[in-house]
Amino acid sequence: MLSRWVQTTWRAEASGVGAGGFRGRVLPCLKRPWVHAVLLYLLTFGVVLPLLCQGLRQSRYFARAAHLRRLTEEALERSRARGEEAERYVREAEPGHPARGAPVAVVAVVTVSRKQAAAYRYYLQVVSALHRMLASCRGCRGYRLFACNVDPEPDGHWEASEASRLIPTVQRFGRGRGRPAGGDDNRFEKEKQDYAYCLQEALSAYGPRHVVLLEDDAVPTEDFFLVLRDLLERRLTTPAARGALYVKLYHPERLQGYLNPEPMRVLEWLGLGALGGTSLSIVYRKLCRRASVMLSWAVLALYTMLVVELAGRHYLLEWRRLSPQLYSLMPATECCTPAMLFSAPAARRVLAYLGSVRCRAGYAKDTALYALLREHGETAYALEPNLVTHIGLYSTLRGPIAQPSL
Repeated sequence: MLSRWVQTTWRAEASGVGAGGFRGRVLPCLKRPWVHAVLLYLLTFGVVLPLLCQGLRQSRYFARAAHLRRLTEEALERSRARGEEAERYVREAEPGHPARGAPVAVVAVVTVSRKQAAAYRYYLQVVSALHRMLASCRGCRGYRLFACNVDPEPDGHWEASEASRLIPTVQRFGRGRGRPAGGDDNRFEKEKQDYAYCLQEALSAYGPRHVVLLEDDAVPTEDFFLVLRDLLERRLTTPAARGALYVKLYHPERLQGYLNPEPMRVLEWLGLGALGGTSLSIVYRKLCRRASVMLSWAVLALYTMLVVELAGRHYLLEWRRLSPQLYSLMPATECCTPAMLFSAPAARRVLAYLGSVRCRAGYAKDTALYALLREHGETAYALEPNLVTHIGLYSTLRGPIAQPSL
């Protein structure tokens, strides 16, 4: 019986009937919309995106085992080279002439010596970038630079000593000012006190309308002053915006995805899905006129949402750097204070709030600020994309941390 089936099959193939039957069954199937959807999803999420995104650190497809060590070494080498260039700049640049009058904004940097990261010269990278960009910025005469050396042994912070010729610097300790209170076991409280000290000194020294407080491993982006001017002159002029407690200028890239529980991002994600679904379904309808409109739209909207999330929202946000007007303000979330913008009235409220709490492990100053935000019914915003790059590999609180961004 098996031999008769083989002979029949052989005769059918020899006459072309088998091949024609195969094409007759498969080709109509390939024209069905659900087959198109399956092929699109398989090719995109199983082949194209894994190949394109395996080396992108903020992508869900990032291959840590294959690329993390190399990318970290490259980032550290770039940071070392930038640090050496920053040291040369600080030694050779001409100090600016101080302008008169109350400034629009003071950009203050709070710094402490990082002995483990001395080779990278984090603070000099920040100061040289700020000084260079401010010197070349048109319309920035109302902006000042300021620094606070909060190291317990200020004379040992050689980077602050080098940079003091370019940027006015105050010291919290030394020269009769005493030693840190609270003991070495409460670094979190000392960090909060350092932060409050620098904020108070910036207000007292200049009487500005706004204060931008940077930590010494937050390097400003090239459009820092352009975006800051747009914020202060346009975006933050409404009564609601002026009353905000602060504006965060940095949020960790790893927390910028759509799957984090933040309602505004979910709305943005749904909007992108609707836009992508509409655009792609129009193209698809022109190619396959028999397709269901609603079905194709839903499948392609979901496809768009998955692409932007898995490839990495961080890279989508980078397109907003084309213009200061494209930056967006979102409701602030808890983590991290490398770069913060305060109005003068809000800064005074923050000082009062921070003075009423004591920080500890698990309750650092960023957590305290966010808790106080909710407790007092304040509002706060976060700017996207980030206006600084967090380059620190060594935390003053926790020692070595996750890989730097740049």
